[in-house]
Amino acid sequence: MTGTLISLISIFIGIIGANVFGYVKKKFSFGFTGNTLIGVFGSIFLIKSFGRLGFDPWSIMNNGDFDAFRLVINMIVSALGGIMGLVLVKYIYRKMNK
Repeated sequence: MTGTLISLISIFIGIIGANVFGYVKKKFSFGFTGNTLIGVFGSIFLIKSFGRLGFDPWSIMNNGDFDAFRLVINMIVSALGGIMGLVLVKYIYRKMNK
């Protein structure tokens, strides 16, 4: 597994997280397309921020050695990034439409 593949999987997990959260909590949903876009950007933002602590895709690979624990943490953070992005955008949307 390469760092690029791990990055793409992380983004995909963020998309899934945002869409599932939007499906479960209808009041936070922006439709499939909106949730997908928010999931991509929320996932990327949180993974880039959290990756500074050593959970970025290239640290997971660590010179060809695979670290499964860091991968699991990366995937959880990616899903949370999609969810947090959706909640944040909905909060901003509500504040701007008052």
